[in-house]
Amino acid sequence: MARSIIWTVVFSIVAAILQSTVFSYIAVFNVVPDLALCVLVFSAYVNGTMTGQVSGFFSGLFIDFLSASPLGLNSLIRTLTGALAGIFKGALNLDFIFIPMLLCALATIFKAVVIFILHLIMGSVVPAYSFTSSLFWIELGLNAVSAPLLFLLLKNFKPILTEWR
Repeated sequence: MARSIIWTVVFSIVAAILQSTVFSYIAVFNVVPDLALCVLVFSAYVNGTMTGQVSGFFSGLFIDFLSASPLGLNSLIRTLTGALAGIFKGALNLDFIFIPMLLCALATIFKAVVIFILHLIMGSVVPAYSFTSSLFWIELGLNAVSAPLLFLLLKNFKPILTEWR
């Protein structure tokens, strides 16, 4: 389990760095896909809740240091997302297009809802998504569209991203 967690965190860190550097130049209305979230969803779906939670916590902690968000915000969101995505382990047949799009779209919606709830509790310290804003829907669409390609890429690394059975 430790090996899959370490590699998932490494892939999430690489994805986070790519989305904050390279993808920021090709952003659609200053919105980039959350590739690190999709990497976490893939790993949690393949390995289960424990790997999803631990990977989500450590990758979220690194993203907290990368971003200007309050320390622990991304850790909390990604820990919960990893746990939720891990519940679907073995429940759905992982096809090439539909399931990755569905999982990453649901993870994006879940992330926005958790951030909104935290915004209600903590106020302006946590800026929330506006569900009526086009920026949220663009991010949702970008995550859903990029998910099949990312899952296809990550399937090539499945031996190091999955637990030993």
